[in-house]
Amino acid sequence: MMRRYACVWFPDWSMDRLRRARRGQPISCHSEKPDEPPFILTEQGVTGLRVAAANASATRLGIGPGLRFADAKSRAPDVQAEPIDRGADAAALEALGLWATRWTPLSAVDGMDTLRLDITGCARFFGGEGALLNDIGERMAAGGLSCRLGAGPTPGAAWALARHGDSRVNVCRSDQSVEAALKDLPVTGLRLTENAERLLRRFGLTRIGQLYPIDRMALARRFASKDAANAVRFRLDQALGLYAEPLVPLRPPPDYAARRSFVEPLISGEGITAALEGLAETLCDHLEQDGCGARDFTLTAFRSNGSASFVALSTARPVRDVAHILRLFRDRIEKIDPGFGIDLLALTAARPDTLETEARPLSAELAPGPVDRVALAALADRLTARLGEGSVRMPRAIASHDPARAEALAVFEGQEEDWEDAVLAPRSDRPARLLERPEAVDVLAEVPDGPPVRFIWRRVPRRVKRADGPERIAPEWWRTFNAEARARDYYRVEDEEGRRYWVFREGLYQDGRGGNPRWFVHALFS
Repeated sequence: MMRRYACVWFPDWSMDRLRRARRGQPISCHSEKPDEPPFILTEQGVTGLRVAAANASATRLGIGPGLRFADAKSRAPDVQAEPIDRGADAAALEALGLWATRWTPLSAVDGMDTLRLDITGCARFFGGEGALLNDIGERMAAGGLSCRLGAGPTPGAAWALARHGDSRVNVCRSDQSVEAALKDLPVTGLRLTENAERLLRRFGLTRIGQLYPIDRMALARRFASKDAANAVRFRLDQALGLYAEPLVPLRPPPDYAARRSFVEPLISGEGITAALEGLAETLCDHLEQDGCGARDFTLTAFRSNGSASFVALSTARPVRDVAHILRLFRDRIEKIDPGFGIDLLALTAARPDTLETEARPLSAELAPGPVDRVALAALADRLTARLGEGSVRMPRAIASHDPARAEALAVFEGQEEDWEDAVLAPRSDRPARLLERPEAVDVLAEVPDGPPVRFIWRRVPRRVKRADGPERIAPEWWRTFNAEARARDYYRVEDEEGRRYWVFREGLYQDGRGGNPRWFVHALFS
């Protein structure tokens, strides 16, 4: 299948973005009335303050991008000015690019005022490529955005057609060669640097078609730099499709998707819930056809005002159960603000995997194990949907001789830890749980190179009845660069009341030489 790309260029993006952001406020940039005072956006340049964008009234007075602010004031003393906000422009363009995934999952930002869309295979869902491009233009215009569109077999061709085509929508048809579509366009359509464009004009090369018969050696002789000549040919080859130009989408494309559009926009949560049920059924049918489930689900609500809202969730195990998916989304649908109405809903699924099926036991006595893994994963999904991502965790074994590092909490991934097969599984002669941090004790009497005889812990004197040890645990040499790192001697002690403690003496060097010993309680035996 021949690839097709669309380019959406916003010539007045900064001004249009400001109008949309301040809609309803009495600011002169909000409309283009003939009697409106001139308004400009300024930006600090190398030689001082310059005009970055201008409304129609300022443009009629000869004020445009690149003009010095002092010259703009001389042409229109009553001109109103504000500094341009490039950060807000970039954020708004990215949000618009995410909204553009209503037409294709492969949407990307190109520069500061352009969207690039990979529409390969998408036109048939909108009645053809012409209908798709018209829909894009109409929806952008309805949102108060002026734009020009271009479509072609390469991103470079679509970019050139959008900016330098004869009409608002310019298309290089699939039955038309890209060379013929671009030959009459100016060389500025090749995305060159200003110096390269200036040199080409100086040589009398003003049209893209004039570059076709010139070989690289002849072009290099015209340029003072071979790299500059190669850059011109490289951009030309990209536009003609001789060099691939990858598109990096704002969001990775989903593996499975279900979409539904509405003639009357949805404005209530009940309508979203009802539509979601149909989308979940369609999506699960697609998953069932491939014999798999998915772990990441995203519900995207495309509003009619050109914005989108996303609600995403993840499951511990691959699922394709409609009831379970709806239950997980139930508490999150309220986060979607319909705004002026939702005219398109999309439910996507990612991270597909083989769906593990297990026979459910008739009773708990017939269960093969004490844990129902399917029910456990479903419970974890519901808790995660309510409490947030990463809120459900389980201990995992870690290959470490240090008891404080022998396990760690990790996000539950649908499978409980098999401690019998785990690396360095917990030993039976050690306590199952440690204190949050070792607690110091005051030793009243001790045996030389042995355990304490009497000690005070938590302000209570305790007399040792029996003790076992020591178990020397040295620090892991690959985790410390301190040659004087101390080892620990652990003892299992029991007091006269039958309470058992896991205590250690700290103050030994790794070679066993004594230092200033200190005693700590690290855990209690159950």
